[in-house]
Amino acid sequence: MSTLTIFSSGRAATENTAGENTAGESTTPTAQQRRPIPAVLGSDLEVPVKGGRLIGYANLDYAASAPCLEPVSAAVTAALPAYSSVHRGAGYASQLTTARYEQARHTVRAFVGARPDDAVIFTRNTTDATNLLASCLPEGCTTVVFDTEHHASLLPWPNAIRLAPPAFPGEAVRAADETLAAIDGPKLLVVTAASNVTGELWPIAALAHIAHRHGARIFVDAAQYVPHRKLNLTALDLDYIAFSGHKLYAPFGAGALVGRRDWLAEGEPYLKGGGAVRSVGESVEWHDDPEPRHEAGTPNVLGAIALAAACDALTATGWTELVREEERLLARLRAGLASIDGVRELSLWGPDHPRVGIVSFTVDGYSAREVAEVLSSEYGIGVRDGKFCAHPFVRHLLGTADGGCEDGTASAVRASIGIGTTQEHVDRLVSALRDLVSR
Repeated sequence: MSTLTIFSSGRAATENTAGENTAGESTTPTAQQRRPIPAVLGSDLEVPVKGGRLIGYANLDYAASAPCLEPVSAAVTAALPAYSSVHRGAGYASQLTTARYEQARHTVRAFVGARPDDAVIFTRNTTDATNLLASCLPEGCTTVVFDTEHHASLLPWPNAIRLAPPAFPGEAVRAADETLAAIDGPKLLVVTAASNVTGELWPIAALAHIAHRHGARIFVDAAQYVPHRKLNLTALDLDYIAFSGHKLYAPFGAGALVGRRDWLAEGEPYLKGGGAVRSVGESVEWHDDPEPRHEAGTPNVLGAIALAAACDALTATGWTELVREEERLLARLRAGLASIDGVRELSLWGPDHPRVGIVSFTVDGYSAREVAEVLSSEYGIGVRDGKFCAHPFVRHLLGTADGGCEDGTASAVRASIGIGTTQEHVDRLVSALRDLVSR
């Protein structure tokens, strides 16, 4: 079994390719080892508002792209002096960069609780990862997907059955059960772990059980889940997951597809070029290992290092404190919105259903774009407005039959929180909306 040696802070840490620590040290931090919640870059950013003054920026748009964690920036800075090619060179810098890149793969595998033999393929983002998997589906595979999905997991599938938004979680399980039972041949169930529109958590464990009972596989879009909650792919018995670094406090252009190797090993190489081949002559022999097979060319090494650094930082902090602080701020935000006449929170399964730090809402008398522009120009608050790349779902929640992306009457405002969000940010948003509806 091959080994990788990474030098950090003057000491060597060796891991084998299964991600096991050969020094006998625990890879799970104890309560005493856990660090405080790390800081984000830009927490001191000031932005101009009406009248020309500068105020501290209240970033409530984490669901679109989260800011960079300071440990992530530090990891990239540390890697830059020795940055070189990967899997190509015999020189020290190339060997060190290759080791860091492969170490990042092990870190991501451990972060999501993957099985030892699962593939970890670095991609650009969740959309890229989902399209990669779609290109590797077996011939005749049918995909079952809910209309509540983000476009990244709604659109790539060549043979899809789309299910209507379920009225409650049990209906989602029932609909998947009935639909998968009627399909012959290979089949894949696609579902989000946490909605990018409402933040609501989906019953992915129950859906995985149903999928496997019918001989299907399950793919989970974890982009909005892994920045907020610990995910264990093995414990949940998921076949594939995808997520993005830019939502996980690592905005350096990397994401990951993690899951079972066989479909990925048999699928057409995602990109055809150097690194994906064993040999080229009269014919081409492609790698049967899905990791090099689908990572042709020079990969985004710094993006992978950044993604791994974010995984390490969140793991070292510990999820208990992260979730506790998020839930405190989320409860304050939702209570504040509920107290304002004319503000309506969007929800698929009701106000009591568990969710991550994402809230979408409408304001009577104002288009979503008008609300977002006022919040930015007058209060220094950043939110998202529109349909959040989930057009069918937002239309369902708003009760509208149509409306393009630029149609403000069929859109909503989304506030999303994360590491770096403060109570003052939440209170400023609530106060600004209260001012707005009173005009």
